[in-house]
Amino acid sequence: MDSIKVRLEKLREKMSREGIDYFLIGSSDYHASEYVGDFFKVSEYFSGCTSDNVKLVVGQDSACLWTDGRYFISAARELEGSGIELMKSDEPGVPRVTEYLEEVLCEGKTLAFDGLTINALTGDAYRKIAERKGAGLVTDLDPADGIWLDRPGLSKHKLMLLDDELTGESFARKLERVRNALCKKKAEGLMLCKLDDICWLFNIRGGDITCNPVALAYAYITLNTVDLFIQEEERTDEFDSWASRNGICIRTYESVMDFLRTCEFSGACMLEPGAVSYSIADILRKRTTLVEKANPTEIMKAVKNPVEIMHLKKAYLLDSVTVCRFICWFKSHIGKKEITELSAAEYLDALRSQIPGFLDLSFPTISAYGANAAMAHYTATAENYSVVEQRGFLLVDSGGQYLGGTTDVTRTMKAGELTAEEKRDFTLVAVSNLNLMNAKFRYGVTGRFLDAYARAPLWEYGIDYNHGTGHGIGYILNVHEGPHNIRWRFMPGQKEAVFEPGMIVSDEPGVYIEGKYGIRTESIVLTVEDESNAFGRFLRFEPLTFVPIDLDAIDVSYMQPKDIDRLNAYHALVWEKISPHLEGEELEWLREATRELKRG
Repeated sequence: MDSIKVRLEKLREKMSREGIDYFLIGSSDYHASEYVGDFFKVSEYFSGCTSDNVKLVVGQDSACLWTDGRYFISAARELEGSGIELMKSDEPGVPRVTEYLEEVLCEGKTLAFDGLTINALTGDAYRKIAERKGAGLVTDLDPADGIWLDRPGLSKHKLMLLDDELTGESFARKLERVRNALCKKKAEGLMLCKLDDICWLFNIRGGDITCNPVALAYAYITLNTVDLFIQEEERTDEFDSWASRNGICIRTYESVMDFLRTCEFSGACMLEPGAVSYSIADILRKRTTLVEKANPTEIMKAVKNPVEIMHLKKAYLLDSVTVCRFICWFKSHIGKKEITELSAAEYLDALRSQIPGFLDLSFPTISAYGANAAMAHYTATAENYSVVEQRGFLLVDSGGQYLGGTTDVTRTMKAGELTAEEKRDFTLVAVSNLNLMNAKFRYGVTGRFLDAYARAPLWEYGIDYNHGTGHGIGYILNVHEGPHNIRWRFMPGQKEAVFEPGMIVSDEPGVYIEGKYGIRTESIVLTVEDESNAFGRFLRFEPLTFVPIDLDAIDVSYMQPKDIDRLNAYHALVWEKISPHLEGEELEWLREATRELKRG
């Protein structure tokens, strides 16, 4: 197999033939997805970097790779010896991709990127830089063509139709809401490329991206027609019959570009620049007027309806029971038998697969011991894993896909002897998690405001973490979902949204000390009404996750009385919800794990 250096040399030879000076390669697919199928892992092929948020810029004499704080440590290891320079996004002194292009492009130089895998918002920024600098631009080349000879094909899995009893809303009703949104924006059509939006709207699910139950598809919707572009191999008789009854015209996945080049547009087309490819937006700009707004499906999808919330609560309860059983197993076996990062993950995955309605994991389980947990998205492999010793922490971040919900939870567990520093940081993370979980806030705020609830206890000690605090979560869909999120740092074009009742979001502060340890406590919360009074309308969070926070790692000297009361209240709720589902040794473990913590 070619080394990364050999692959880059082949790419540079291709660039020379095509007259290209810089080739920009992203980590997304044709649908602006965060996670992608194997066919689209082009940035990984040319860099060896497995991060899911990458921009790789290859020049004739240079190569630079940008990724975010979740991956700084792992990316540095993966890029070692490749000749690729790691650019730590948003760190002091590190130029952004756009700033780098401003510096290196000039008249006579040419920039290339695959317009199908770069979204329109980002691609337009690159185009404007090239124009401003007098540089050429090529957007119709796939860098892997002719080089990645054993490239996997596009994923193909049969579609699954969800019934209304599971979704709480029919396709017809969702379509009516979408069309009403189009009328309000004075648009005649809507171009949908985002896979989870399409699957939500059509009440279908697929299996084309590992752990993300989506199908490769496009949809073009007008006030009178619906065209769905999907791979022929994914269709079923049941789906075809349903589509016919609902007036959906099924077209082949590959025909979308020709369709857009030839169809008759009777009015403006709405699209979301950050969720449609540069190439598709380019075609549409030349053929009709664009209304560049967020997909109306996204906010509709983010606000869960009562039926979805009912199923989600059941899924999170059963998922929490399983995680409790796993922690009990870990606590009772550590020091008595060898436990590795892999064996711990395999044990939890096996337990989770027994839950009724289980479809898949919602992401590969992160089981990270000691210093490995300092890498926020570390993955143990059969060739590279650690044995859990009787000291430090084991961090496990995991979740499942069920017919009834998508789950996500992280708990950090004491494996043995802890230092005073480890106990301090664990306690501060717990306080941060509970501070956000207990937030009460005015309607109209976004996650930029809420982020401070989680960080304030850490900031008081001059500590922070280099990732967002919370992300939305899909319903039998992607584990990461927008438009709402909880973070203080926003980049140009990044989304933020007002929190609405029915939105679910993660609450996951952490502390990561490179070379030593990583700590994260993640619970999922549901946004609900609190009260309305003379001062306004107030919302709060209701926990969906019911898993103890390890009391054996708590140092109460870092807690205020209200922090202790909150932890006790949460553990009382965990006992109430989980104890009816356990017995014997597991029940006794839960009793001890949720014991009341005494003040000072």
